[in-house]
Amino acid sequence: MYWGVDVGSTYTKITGLNANKKIMHSVVIPTIVNQDEIVQEYLKDKSVAMLVSTGYGRRMIEDTFKCPVISEIKAHAKGAFFSEEKADMVIDLGGQDSKVIKLDNSGGFVDFRMNDKCAAGTGKFLEIAANRMGMDMESFSKIGFEANKELVISSMCAVFAESEVISLIAQKESAANIAYGIHESIASRLASMARKFASKSEYIVFSGGGAINPFLRHLLSQKLEKTVIIPSSPQLVGSLGAALAGLEVS
Repeated sequence: MYWGVDVGSTYTKITGLNANKKIMHSVVIPTIVNQDEIVQEYLKDKSVAMLVSTGYGRRMIEDTFKCPVISEIKAHAKGAFFSEEKADMVIDLGGQDSKVIKLDNSGGFVDFRMNDKCAAGTGKFLEIAANRMGMDMESFSKIGFEANKELVISSMCAVFAESEVISLIAQKESAANIAYGIHESIASRLASMARKFASKSEYIVFSGGGAINPFLRHLLSQKLEKTVIIPSSPQLVGSLGAALAGLEVS
């Protein structure tokens, strides 16, 4: 088995491939302290021919397993291209950052852009906003479709953006309208980054936990005026790319 481990700021994703590049195992677990020990526990009874790590915590996994590492950019490029062979761009929304990666015709990356870690355009801000409104993420990710007002959240900083949300709650704005404004803010930032590369891009893959969000997918596709492709398991794109990298060098 060939394994990829993507230790993100919020979740750790593990993907296991067989020699025919078929996904045999996968799991998404919260990232907490001693995450390397949790990964060890998951893999202890499994065959490991090669393991490659990526993500924020990749060096921790490297130290524990003495394994190769690759960048998140390379991992997401490989994983997205494997999921969609025509992919020429990846938009990834993670817990602490978002990134846009331009691909060549073989799945390698030629350029990329990332947002600032403190910006409100991250998956974590969606969680913070949902919690502030007393909603679970599944409900929060759909209620924006019911909005009857196009609110705008203008702050780039997550702290100030949360203050805007608190003010809107105090003004008795509807949950649907507030959710619209929050999602619109993130979609606008992602689309702005993507437009730097998007003039000729036709096959855009949306990966990361943010890609699970149906209203965010809708707004992003609307703003880019292009079809946005969602892999069957968008959270696994990075760990899938890491596993593929391991298989290639074996």
